[in-house]
Amino acid sequence: MSGQAWGLVFLMLVMKIPIVYLIVVVWYACKEPEPGVDPGEYSLWRPWRKPSGPRPRRGGPHGTRDAVRVRAERRDRVAR
Repeated sequence: MSGQAWGLVFLMLVMKIPIVYLIVVVWYACKEPEPGVDPGEYSLWRPWRKPSGPRPRRGGPHGTRDAVRVRAERRDRVAR
């Protein structure tokens, strides 16, 4: 067999994987739920809730003012 024939055989075998996956996904989506099972009971989805209370202040890109004071004090101690 030539290289093109092997390539064709390989692609025919490998391309069956996504086709089978697609068939399984469509089957799972279309099947009827089991009797006696509430679909909402086992759902992992929860509606988003806004957090209560105000948000804390965000620090700037250069840190807080206290951090600047500490750095200045260290610089003064080292320079002496």
